[in-house]
Amino acid sequence: MSMRWNKLCVAALSVAALIMPLAACEGQLPTPAADSSTKTQPDLTEAQEKKIRTKILETIDQADAARSADGYKAVMGGPQLEIRTSQATIAQKSGSMSKYAIIPKDIAQVVIPTDDGWPRSVFTITTTTEDQQSKRLLVLNQESARQNYKLMAMARLFEGAQLPKFEVPTIGSRMGTDKDENLVATPADALTQYADVLQNGANSKFASQFADDQLRQKIVELTNTVQEGIARNNGTQEQTFTAAPDQMWVMRTADGGDLVVGRVDSVWTRQAGDGRESQPASDDEKILFNSDKYTSTMKVTYVNVVALYIPSANSGQQITAVGADRTPVKVEAL
Repeated sequence: MSMRWNKLCVAALSVAALIMPLAACEGQLPTPAADSSTKTQPDLTEAQEKKIRTKILETIDQADAARSADGYKAVMGGPQLEIRTSQATIAQKSGSMSKYAIIPKDIAQVVIPTDDGWPRSVFTITTTTEDQQSKRLLVLNQESARQNYKLMAMARLFEGAQLPKFEVPTIGSRMGTDKDENLVATPADALTQYADVLQNGANSKFASQFADDQLRQKIVELTNTVQEGIARNNGTQEQTFTAAPDQMWVMRTADGGDLVVGRVDSVWTRQAGDGRESQPASDDEKILFNSDKYTSTMKVTYVNVVALYIPSANSGQQITAVGADRTPVKVEAL
């Protein structure tokens, strides 16, 4: 479908943690704005959204308790299904779900589309967790009138994130598409360009188009820390990031911009060097690898969910990442 980052801690290769904790987000939440559409009453009510979301979260809790990935399929899709399945696999051996998998039941804001028809997406911002982790931005999506809503993506908001206002009074907004125009970049292009920035950092030809953010900073820290270790053995590392524009959800904002939640896949390949074995860099990686047969090279696949605010073309603003989530889903020896 085409519609629709407290601290990332990694030490040396033998002890790094690959799930990124995020500081509590105390930034401005979406607030009502002047109406700019002809339709002002969504087809979905706040009460209905709460009922749908509550049922989804209850089902997820049941699947978590059973450590069963199969239970997620009925209420999850997109990148979130792969992320939660990986977290459940890790929990089967670690004994508990990652605290970064927590989804608060209470919400701070819901943004319901005023559009008729399907697919239909709802953006819901939760409260902070009980241990003061950041708010979550959830994307619930319904493909058709005969299908149930599913949780497709979740981004943990950055500390101090400033979210835009939305279009319609009280709760609503129009949905956007990956091809929305009159923006700094279309959503599809912005996601692809951001992936390039994640991969190439300041050397990316798109770097100046994006404001600095916590995900970019932590990936630089991660890369530098790991490099210090592997360089001593003449090893190498490479990270590649690839946008998935077909897994993207877009909501129009009151200032003519878009808030986009999308998927970026990444692969981190590490070669130990000097005849050494490349081993998992964390407990999570070791569980996912599930073997003691190491080689000189290890490849770790991540699913990244990013939330980008794309301003209007004449705003003079940069594209800003306001939240993300980053989870390893596969570990291989090459």
